[in-house]
Amino acid sequence: MKKSLVCVGAAMLMALTGCGESGSEEASNKNTFTVGMECGYAPFNWQTANETETSVDLGSGMGYCDGYDIMMAQDIADELGKDLVVKKVAWDGLQPAIESGEIDAIIAGMTANEEREEGLDFTTPYYESEGMVMIVRKGSEEEGLTSIQDFSGKKVIGQKNTNYDDVIDQIEGVDHVTPRATYPELVVALQHKDADAITAEMPVAEGIVASNPDLAIVQFEDGKGFDVDTTVSIGMKNDSRDSELFKSVQSALDKISQDKRNEYMTTAVQTAPAGE
Repeated sequence: MKKSLVCVGAAMLMALTGCGESGSEEASNKNTFTVGMECGYAPFNWQTANETETSVDLGSGMGYCDGYDIMMAQDIADELGKDLVVKKVAWDGLQPAIESGEIDAIIAGMTANEEREEGLDFTTPYYESEGMVMIVRKGSEEEGLTSIQDFSGKKVIGQKNTNYDDVIDQIEGVDHVTPRATYPELVVALQHKDADAITAEMPVAEGIVASNPDLAIVQFEDGKGFDVDTTVSIGMKNDSRDSELFKSVQSALDKISQDKRNEYMTTAVQTAPAGE
């Protein structure tokens, strides 16, 4: 776990003062709201060379980041009266980026589970998908399956360090393929027959299939799908729930109506570029 010299010094001088809280209060006084995400998890977020009405410049010639998470982050930044800054951070680097103060919040399609809640504080969910599905090759035997247990003996793959990898073991006798870091890598594995199916939530699956007509979505009959939380929440610095920044972000999120959230996801699914 990374700690800044400022925080270490503060801990030595004032043992009763929480470094996480002081960092959050400092962040609340900045003119920017800095958000971390992969920029590679469409329709929640993706990287593109093309500027749009909703995209944010990543700087340093990296192009832009766009998607549902960007739309939500922009609304929150506007409500806070701050300029939105987006940093592209690998999935495994998001929590360390919060801990070091590099970013103020994770808005990256992240589900609040027990393990993550040991190191992050989460807002209420900002999106809940229709559930977890499988992506398979179109025309394959797997396309006609209706239960996750029908995938027993099949090669199933998910994204590394996510619920979408963990749940694969709910399938008895499954061939749990070594996870990949990003969904584009998962798609390549499926298309090259290194896997028979990819786990995904519905919006992500819809975006992938729209860009890859050789793939199809498998939905499961009631009671025959995965037992998994498909909500996503904003992750913020641990022990910051009582800070001004956390409360302000939660308040701003609460003001975004369900209709507006649904509208943003529809737009994101429709505009995610091919290949994402």
